[in-house]
Amino acid sequence: MLAAYARRYLDVLASIYIYNEHRGYTSLDRVLEAVRARCPDDRAFIAEVEKHRADEHKHYQMFKRYFELEGRMPIAVDRTFGHIDHFISIMFGRSIEELDTAEIVADEALFEKLCRVIMLTEQRGMRQVETLLRNRHVLADGKLRKIFEIIERDEPSHWMPYEGWLARNGRRQPRWWERLVDLRIHGELMLIRIPAIFVNWRAGRRKAWPDAADPARTGLPV
Repeated sequence: MLAAYARRYLDVLASIYIYNEHRGYTSLDRVLEAVRARCPDDRAFIAEVEKHRADEHKHYQMFKRYFELEGRMPIAVDRTFGHIDHFISIMFGRSIEELDTAEIVADEALFEKLCRVIMLTEQRGMRQVETLLRNRHVLADGKLRKIFEIIERDEPSHWMPYEGWLARNGRRQPRWWERLVDLRIHGELMLIRIPAIFVNWRAGRRKAWPDAADPARTGLPV
């Protein structure tokens, strides 16, 4: 029974992570577009966001390889399990796909808000990974432990650029109510959505990898 619980736990965990890592790097394509247009002379900031995007893609590939080695596809989770999906929806009143990049570039307040949302999301991700690296089931799985150790090393460089940009440009840092929104989203995921899929043994698996629908890449930097 305990072994079956551990397998299910890791299966759900990795399935949610592969969704969020794919969601992360594909969404950052649009963030990069906005950053390059809004801050064309801030080469350091642009490079940091480029690294963020590259890291998210690397993390996605690691989880994809994990499932390939396990010989199964991820459980078919959707944006219901995406922290950034819920945060964007609450803060902007629309989905990630509905965000207007040109509007965000033109509106200083919207660009600042986007930076705060990304910053808080990545800080939440860092704390979650620290928790997972104390979990005995994760530690017992050598492949997943290594993946999360790599993510732990990368995470600080994912939120610090946005905090730094806000500070350098005299913009405000997140307020208590924005942190409360982040906490609410995290709580709903941990206490409601994840337990629900954990016990749903009928939940299907993906028929194709998330990146199967990605635009063709030329190999050049995004």
